[in-house]
Amino acid sequence: MNSQLELRLSGSGGQGLITAGIILAEAALRDNKNAIQTQSYGPEARGGASKAEVIISDSVIDFPKVTLPNMSLALTQIACDKYIKDISEEGTIIVDDSIELPKGLKAKRIISVPIIETARVAVGKEIVANIVALGLIVGLTGIVSAESLEAAILSRVPKGTEELNKLALQKGYELANQM
Repeated sequence: MNSQLELRLSGSGGQGLITAGIILAEAALRDNKNAIQTQSYGPEARGGASKAEVIISDSVIDFPKVTLPNMSLALTQIACDKYIKDISEEGTIIVDDSIELPKGLKAKRIISVPIIETARVAVGKEIVANIVALGLIVGLTGIVSAESLEAAILSRVPKGTEELNKLALQKGYELANQM
């Protein structure tokens, strides 16, 4: 598979999406792919809109910034309103099902799923919504191997939360399988 994923992860500061971007880039490197991760967040940081961008490619990445994402995820309405509009017409938009999408989005695929509710109810902690989202993204794209993703997650999460994060990852894969 010779492909390039240009992914934008957005939500509010404190949801762990920058960490998710770092984890996904690390998983790609573990799979011997090229990866670049960048991030930005508003001055309010926790609670304000934040985004992480990741480019993963089997070949050389010739520009270090996402110019037109081919996949975009939003976990909050504010992040959706701010970051979801510019996407490739061949791209995929993934939003938490609590979000109302703006009219006129041009994307090949729009997916609305209960990411935050899955983290809160099925896993028991909303804080792992970022890991549920990673399982969903990798389950849909296969951009990195499940083994590399789990290893990258376990290398980044706080000690004592490994089983919680593995469960969150599994629930994300289950959401992908329902698509």
